[in-house]
Amino acid sequence: MNQPYLSFLLLLGFVVLNAGGLIGLSHLLSPHKPTAVKQAPYESGMPPLGSAHERFSVKFYLVAMLFIVFDIETVFLIPWGTIFFGGGTGPGMGFLLVEMLVFILILAVGYVYVWKRGALQWD
Repeated sequence: MNQPYLSFLLLLGFVVLNAGGLIGLSHLLSPHKPTAVKQAPYESGMPPLGSAHERFSVKFYLVAMLFIVFDIETVFLIPWGTIFFGGGTGPGMGFLLVEMLVFILILAVGYVYVWKRGALQWD
């Protein structure tokens, strides 16, 4: 009765044991010689300048969010292109094309809006 789940449970058990074993071995076998230099903060090969709690410009976060939005756009375009150009036929292909054109139009309007507002200008 539980036969379909047996292979999954075996794989899950192997993964958990393997992850725990590797973390445990790395903890046991790694050299531990803490020094003041090793404990100091480190960023890009240079010691940090100033406090770690400095304020960032809102523009930094705006650019990051815009990158995520347009990155997600490409993630949606890849499976759509695979289905649409993969030789699929049927009555739903026209709807699929219109749906993606509306999606791209909405993103293009958003891009133009952000561009006109100056959100892409880095000062």
